[in-house]
Amino acid sequence: MAHVDFDALKKTPFFDHHVAAGARVVDFGGWALPVQYEGILAEHACVRENVGLFDVSHMGEFFVEGPGAEAFLQRMTTNDVSALNDGQAQYTVALYEHGGIVDDLLIYRRGEGRYLVCVNAACIDKDWDWFSSHHTGADDCTLENASESWAQLAIQGRTAQALLQKLTAVDLSGVAYYTFVEGALAGVECIIARTGYTGEDGFELFFPREHADAMWTALFGAGEEFGLKPIGLGARDTLRLESKYCLYGNDITDKTTPLEARLAWIVKLDASDFIGRDALIAQNESGIPRRLVGFQLQGRGIARHGYEVVLNGEVIGEVTSGAHSPSLGTSIGLCYLPSGRTKVGTEFEVQVRKNRIPATVVKTPFYKRPY
Repeated sequence: MAHVDFDALKKTPFFDHHVAAGARVVDFGGWALPVQYEGILAEHACVRENVGLFDVSHMGEFFVEGPGAEAFLQRMTTNDVSALNDGQAQYTVALYEHGGIVDDLLIYRRGEGRYLVCVNAACIDKDWDWFSSHHTGADDCTLENASESWAQLAIQGRTAQALLQKLTAVDLSGVAYYTFVEGALAGVECIIARTGYTGEDGFELFFPREHADAMWTALFGAGEEFGLKPIGLGARDTLRLESKYCLYGNDITDKTTPLEARLAWIVKLDASDFIGRDALIAQNESGIPRRLVGFQLQGRGIARHGYEVVLNGEVIGEVTSGAHSPSLGTSIGLCYLPSGRTKVGTEFEVQVRKNRIPATVVKTPFYKRPY
């Protein structure tokens, strides 16, 4: 921690709690965030086997409200916003005109003409500029960046529901996957969403920043009997990779399209004339040149982000995400391979330091929860 200049970094409202819990804090995209507390392996296992808490207050929150909110979001994102009912959430992406990804997002429909858009922390300013630059009075809706006013915590693991139920009168058993409710939890009005980035059951809580200390205290008080522990960015990354959740800036960027990233399921070409639609139609017609695949190393070593991918002796790209999988005990990763070379069982190599290690395309997600 001595090497991190905290004064130069942005902090979530839980920063002091992380320090008090003994976290190793790092500079994560300009934010002072915990990378681990007791260790990545122990924290990963805690979430897979029990329940853990993640501070994700660095994420951004945009509110889009008004009669034209749905139409505006239809134009700005690839999924079908009109298919959402009140209390439903939707995974989607925003695109540039050339089809590259601005960011991947979650949209929550709070009511008719009322939406929350959750954006990635590193993309808040870029996303805000992008949305704002395409927003005019003719859209008949307001656009608000409330990122600095809101906090967000993720409670992930098989006992997440039982833990949170102790703190709310809302019947959480009725909250299905990718739906949410708004109500009091620990005396704080929250958006309680059954979403997450770990592959486990769990919830994400959005609430005003001023209630951060009270919420942290209440959650760990109620969570004591469940063995609740704070979890850092290190385990968050291994958990999401095992579940093959894309990370913006690594697996998806402004140079990748959602079709290449195997996200065609969130692209509704017939729903609206969204920005980037023409580029995706053209790519579909001409042929998608590459696809994102999951792989497993067949030798010793870890396939890190940026390591070269070699096919038939030729360097064709790089690993987009890679790590040791604590759940599987093997080295896994993601990369792009040419279309036609992406079937399960396809072999290639990864340049791990001085050695080229054989790798094999495998079925994803790498891990599925057993309950």
